[in-house]
Amino acid sequence: MAAIKKYDAIILGGGAAGLMCAIEAGKRGRRVALIEHADRIGKKILISGGGRCNFTNIHCRPENFMSANPHFAKSALARYTPTDFLGLVKEHGIAYHEKTLGQLFCDASSQQIVAMLEDECLAAGVSIFVGTTVKEVRHENGFILNAGDIEFHAPKLVIATGGLSIPKMGATSFGYDLARQFGISIRDCRPALVPLTFNTADHRRYSELSGVSTEVIASIGSTRFREKMLFTHRGLSGPAILQISSYWNQNTQITLDLAPDRDLTLVMREQSANRNLASAKAALHRALPTRFAERWLELHSPPDWTNHSLTELERKVHNWMIEPAGTEGYDKAEVTAGGVETDELSAKTMESKKVPGLYFIGEVVDVTGHLGGFNFQWAWASGFSAGQAL
Repeated sequence: MAAIKKYDAIILGGGAAGLMCAIEAGKRGRRVALIEHADRIGKKILISGGGRCNFTNIHCRPENFMSANPHFAKSALARYTPTDFLGLVKEHGIAYHEKTLGQLFCDASSQQIVAMLEDECLAAGVSIFVGTTVKEVRHENGFILNAGDIEFHAPKLVIATGGLSIPKMGATSFGYDLARQFGISIRDCRPALVPLTFNTADHRRYSELSGVSTEVIASIGSTRFREKMLFTHRGLSGPAILQISSYWNQNTQITLDLAPDRDLTLVMREQSANRNLASAKAALHRALPTRFAERWLELHSPPDWTNHSLTELERKVHNWMIEPAGTEGYDKAEVTAGGVETDELSAKTMESKKVPGLYFIGEVVDVTGHLGGFNFQWAWASGFSAGQAL
């Protein structure tokens, strides 16, 4: 017979959001059980930021997040800010640095962030259960969770089980399945912050440029990101591509400005003596990596060197239209877009409007941040908000 353990609140998922929620609820005197099916907590935190954890972004704003309801995240993000999390980092003596565009990383290791959160849980009296798989959840005068030889009971249940990205780290659909069990709507999920794959024609043209990197502006409609782009054997990656991938849908074209703020053929247009392939190569070499510049001219050199042809060449450099075949999928996606419908939740507490006592936080919710520490900030903020409400 299963041993029965009773708590004030149960949190499913020992990632960033679940840990923050547990800490806040524990600080407020709640008896909290944190249940993680993996063999340790914080596994995705450990691999993030190349092992140094890009734990927040000092420029965090609601505009850095995607959701069917763009206003939903505002309340939580205002209640727990990057400055708040930075205060915790400083309190634990963790050295950090700003990389680019407000991204904050540990100087040493992401293990420091996991250790900090674990210490905070310990201080708050949180009971952590790792390697514990919940087989069934029932709602009978509170919530009853069957985990084999243990049966957990609590009036409050928080789902912080994450999305579908990086299944090798243990990602599952558990949170979405549980939401559906309770009649809560799910907005269609898809890989986000993910490399894109070439269509057949572009693969033939560009796959041998694998390893080449250059700064671009990647855009879809009015959404634009100016960062590095990287050619891979299968397609395109790098920060600019990962960012725009979250906005990409099948059969949508992406526009790439390969030479932001530069007029590459201006000198050629002004000096008729310099209108030749050699001058064009020299011009593109100043802005693009050599291999890419030469491949570009192989494919796009004009039939003559008139002003009209040079203007068209310039236009193409700033408007390379590419239609990806797809993405590298959840295996390579940093996060999952879509998830639990925000209209079903309280923006202040993350509690379900349909099922009192049931909360959803972090990546399982339909809120997806840009690259650069924003998804961690959403995890901290949504976890804090639910933890305060428990």
